[in-house]
Amino acid sequence: MAQDDPKTLVSTDWLAAHMKDPDLRILDGTTFLPGTGRDAKAEYEAQHIPGARFFDIEDISDARSELPHMAPPVEKFMSRLRAMGVGDGHQVVVYDGLGLFSAARVWWLFRLMGQDNIAVLDGGMPKWLAEGREVEDMEPIVRDRHMTVRRQNQLVKDVTQVSAASKLGDYAIVDARAAARFRGEAPEPRPGLRSGHIPGSRNVPYTDLLNADGTMKTPDETRTIFEAAGVDLKKPVITTCGSGVTAAVLSLALERMGKRDHSLYDGSWSEWGAFPTLPIATGEA
Repeated sequence: MAQDDPKTLVSTDWLAAHMKDPDLRILDGTTFLPGTGRDAKAEYEAQHIPGARFFDIEDISDARSELPHMAPPVEKFMSRLRAMGVGDGHQVVVYDGLGLFSAARVWWLFRLMGQDNIAVLDGGMPKWLAEGREVEDMEPIVRDRHMTVRRQNQLVKDVTQVSAASKLGDYAIVDARAAARFRGEAPEPRPGLRSGHIPGSRNVPYTDLLNADGTMKTPDETRTIFEAAGVDLKKPVITTCGSGVTAAVLSLALERMGKRDHSLYDGSWSEWGAFPTLPIATGEA
């Protein structure tokens, strides 16, 4: 079992033991890939961990961008979280309905906004249910809570910065997508995107970092996986994926390994794959 750390990852046992803590706030950060036919909000309304609020990744995003669920402006993040009763002094635990998928994206967003008292629930809702733990279908009563936000710009990269990193090789770029998508052999779930990967990037499918029960492997195990994929961990790391969601699983793993100089390419392949002027590579890295 992973060591509990309220700034990265906590177990279902840890959450169960802290459910009554007055400053604990639980978030359901579930979202699904296009084409799954699943409705995250409807599943939350049907059942969720007691006291959980629904963190809508699609809504709490930058509505000005044509790209999916880009990081929101600071003011929008603050207002949405305040309305959810989440703010300064709270310990936040976020989970998702797939085990460990989109919860890491919420963790990264909090970190981007300068809030680090947040952990992902290891194994998420599937593990919680498998253990027969309590769920409810009532939305919690919330009281506004002020949140202080200090955006940490070093945690995010844009297409210009990633393009430069690809050319110069001064960052290790790591792609969390499935191997067939990385190699350009499988189509992208979002229409209109080319297939392949950012030149110079390495492939660590986020699922490789997870155990069969959806929990994350140990820091030593994840380090071995990154190194086996050819990732030079002496360099700062940029994580990427299809739309900036599972890249955060890699970011979470890196943070747990004690590697602090990592950032996330928010546009990811949804942006890179849509621009015909940006180079792509196919096949193995």
